[in-house]
Formats: sequence, structure tokens, C-alpha cells
Amino acid sequence: MIRVLLADDEPLIRAGVRATLGSAPDIEVVAEAADGHQAVEMARAHRPDVVLLDIRMPRLDGLGAAAELATAAPGTAVVMLTTFSEDDYLAGALASGAAGFLLKSGDPRELLAGVRAVADGGAALSPSVARRVITQLGQGPWGRAVAARTRVGELTGREREVLGLVGAGLSNAEIAERLFLVEGTVKAYVSAILARLGFKNRVQAAILAYEAGLVPSS
Repeated sequence: MIRVLLADDEPLIRAGVRATLGSAPDIEVVAEAADGHQAVEMARAHRPDVVLLDIRMPRLDGLGAAAELATAAPGTAVVMLTTFSEDDYLAGALASGAAGFLLKSGDPRELLAGVRAVADGGAALSPSVARRVITQLGQGPWGRAVAARTRVGELTGREREVLGLVGAGLSNAEIAERLFLVEGTVKAYVSAILARLGFKNRVQAAILAYEAGLVPSS
């Protein structure tokens, strides 16, 4: 069972997300919070597998909560819930070490898949959010694509293949199944990719995979 903490200051949003998560037999909402401080304290108490954080909350916003959760609950994956009006927060959320970015108003199946992916060590990145993050990071799309392809050119062919699947949100186990490798080998590839590129987490790698055009279409 995947244990989830949901943090959003809007009761209606929490109710909608809770209903979506409650429809899945393998996901349980163990606690809810209305602000970032509550989220951190509840994460300490409940030790959830995944925390869904609204980016904008009173007292302590999602970015601040994500930073505190890195030390308060280091084994917990953090997913930022965003709307189309919160582009200014996306680059900061990426730097906070979040394991995923999902739209509040997105497809419920995308939310469920994202929670499962990060709980399994993967990344959850809505394609529309990925495009907006890339835009927010500066340069034009063409300039970033050239720079990204230059960076991934340092990787081996197999590493680029693994990076593309990380960008698609697959977990290590799913990548291993796709490439007919053992999971430990995939984990080693991912660690080597992050180290070589100087990234802290899979979401940063996923963004680069999108920029470089490595994410498979299906």
C-alpha cells in the first residue's frame, strides 16, 4: 500500500485529489494538511511514502515545505501540485529536489500513475509541466535543445536510452523490464547518469531528457 500525505490549503482541491487517490486499491491517504508547516509535522508523524504538496500555501509554501521535508522525512518522495498560473514557481520547485510535478486539473490517471511512479523510485512529470519548466529555465527552446543534446552527447548510447526512459517517468524496475536488464544494473546506470550530469534527482534528469528529445513517444 502506498501511503500518501496530501497538503493543499483549498478544501475542495483536497477533496477532489483525495477522491481520485481513494479510487485506487493500492493508495491510501494517511493524512491531510492545510499549510506547509502542518505538512512537515504530519510527515514526521506518519512517515508517508509520498507527499503531494500544493506550491502556494499559507505560513509555509510548497517550496519551503519541500526543503524542510528533505531533512524531516528523507525517505519520502515529494510531488508538487501545480496549476497553469504558477509558472513562476516551477524552476524553484525543480531546485527543491521534488520527485515530480503534476497538474491539479490534469487527468486523474496521470495523478495515480505519478504517485505510483515516485513511490517506486521514479519521476512524475506531466508533459505540459515539463514544457513550461523548460521555458522558465531561460534561453529559447531551440537554444536549450542544442545545449541539452551537447550534454547528453557525453553519455553512452545505453545511458541515453536509460535517460529517455527516466524522462518518460519509468521506475528502475520498469526500465529494467523494457531494456531486458536487471534492476540493479539500471540503478547503477541512473546513478552514473546523475553523477556525470551533476544532477541531484531524477526530475532534473527528466527535464534534460525532454530538452534533448530523448523521451520516447510511447
